[in-house]
Amino acid sequence: MSDMPKHPRLIKRGTTYYVRAAVPLDIKATYPKSEEKVSLGTGNHSEAVVLARKISREIDLRFEAHRRNLEVKSTAPVQALTDAQLLAVEEAYFRHLLEEDDEVRDTGFYELDEPLPKTPVQSFDEYAEEFGEFADVARHLYARGKVESFYRDEAEEVLSWTELGINLAPDSPSWKPAVRAILAAIVRAQGVVEARNRGDVVRTAEVAKRPSVGIAASVAVASGAGPLASVVRKAWIEEKSRSAWVEKTRREHEVWSAHFLSLVGDRPIGDYSKSDGRAFKQALQRLPPNWSKHSALASLGFASASEKASELGLPPMSDRNINKVIMFLGSFWNWAAENYDEAKGNPFDKLKLKIKASARDERDPFTIAQLNGIFRAPIYTGCVSNRFWARAGSEVLSDSGKYWVPLISLYSGARLGEIIQLRTADVQEAQGVLHFVLVDEHEDQRLKTANAQRLIPVHPELVKMGLARLVERRRRVKQERLFPDLPMGEDGYYSSPFSKFFTRFLVTCDVKTAKTSFHSFRHNFEDACRDAEMPTEIMNTLQGHSEKAMAARYGKGYVLPKLDEWVRRIEYKGLDLSHLKSC
Repeated sequence: MSDMPKHPRLIKRGTTYYVRAAVPLDIKATYPKSEEKVSLGTGNHSEAVVLARKISREIDLRFEAHRRNLEVKSTAPVQALTDAQLLAVEEAYFRHLLEEDDEVRDTGFYELDEPLPKTPVQSFDEYAEEFGEFADVARHLYARGKVESFYRDEAEEVLSWTELGINLAPDSPSWKPAVRAILAAIVRAQGVVEARNRGDVVRTAEVAKRPSVGIAASVAVASGAGPLASVVRKAWIEEKSRSAWVEKTRREHEVWSAHFLSLVGDRPIGDYSKSDGRAFKQALQRLPPNWSKHSALASLGFASASEKASELGLPPMSDRNINKVIMFLGSFWNWAAENYDEAKGNPFDKLKLKIKASARDERDPFTIAQLNGIFRAPIYTGCVSNRFWARAGSEVLSDSGKYWVPLISLYSGARLGEIIQLRTADVQEAQGVLHFVLVDEHEDQRLKTANAQRLIPVHPELVKMGLARLVERRRRVKQERLFPDLPMGEDGYYSSPFSKFFTRFLVTCDVKTAKTSFHSFRHNFEDACRDAEMPTEIMNTLQGHSEKAMAARYGKGYVLPKLDEWVRRIEYKGLDLSHLKSC
């Protein structure tokens, strides 16, 4: 070991190497952390040394960015950004993304037919997928006019860059347009990255401009019937986010209300009428599902995308999704009418479409044949590795979330995100019953509704497969998360990257249909509950559904032994999981 190269910031804790960097003295008082510590995810010293150089450089860049930010904040705050300054933010970030892409391509990619590299290197497909997901999230947020902390931080950093040097006031109304400029840059950059992925020559210098703007800015003053809709919208989002909305609900309402304002304009709250609601509904009806991911629409704004989709004759999104969006907008106007005298009526009142199909028709449960196909995949019978999970081999991934999450959902009815965010401390025993505790007590934990906080007994089949032993192994190494190998997505949800993986997984198992997805496991569980003749109140308790009558009758809900009694009756006749019992 003494002859091997070292790095001054490289340390080892247990079996894993980390980079640990003390914050420089000149910024220590203002830096948000006492030190930077990053896991390298490897126990191999040679790999760790190479990774340490890269991570250390990134940390130094963070320190430098913090210094620049301090310098900018020492200047007088600007109350609003001009259109030229917003364009400069977009252009600066666009160039930054393309320069990063240049660096990645200069380094090169790992190809599947090449020998495994000594240090982790992305494959071409992995890079394309990762950037695609990054851009998809940006499109989603841009379309819905949402502002998330990551993108606001990015905007703040760009404003601190030398070519801009703007100290934007914390309460400035320009923060949202600045974030939209960041999102627009990401969407534009994806077009260039995809062109380069096809082998097209697109030079950064030819498509990215160097911004040149001054620091002076002016504030536009609104006039008319009451405050601007954007001001009312901000107050609405802040109030609802305190208690009524979970994060996902907030983001959905924020994005679609922003689309509405982008289409009909940001005007005084009393200036809107039913014609504005109709105009938005008509534009919405022309858009296809996941329109922000469509190659012909991805770089367009809401209105332009709607027109383009109509020109191309693309099949529109479902009536159910249209009504969901109309509901988002309607809730905003109902709140505005309750809180502002100037808000007269609801532009979306009675604009929902009539729907005949039931919600149950949207997703199918897996058939027994499909379930046998899923649980006979290489992940469960033997694959090459966690990375090459689709190829047959000798490694059973019984320590991975990829292995356990589908099984837990099948036997508990829990939602995807609820399972992935489990802590080892969330698997407990009380009253003689091993059970899952579904809560949102940690920063990275979210539940869909208040009713989703619940206890679910662990099915005996999961115990036979080794779930209790997995929990013990995690606790022995002091691992907090039950499935630490499953990362959080760029949107802040653990479910996002896993959903993409699971779609590919279903395809490789040859069981993917238009109406099957991970959510199908919940339908399987519901059907199994009915087959067991489980009372509706018990089934609702297990699945976290709202049940007012039940709440009134049973207070805090059923005791664990009663829930356990019913969970034990759940079975899937014809499903053969005997090969998993020895894992």
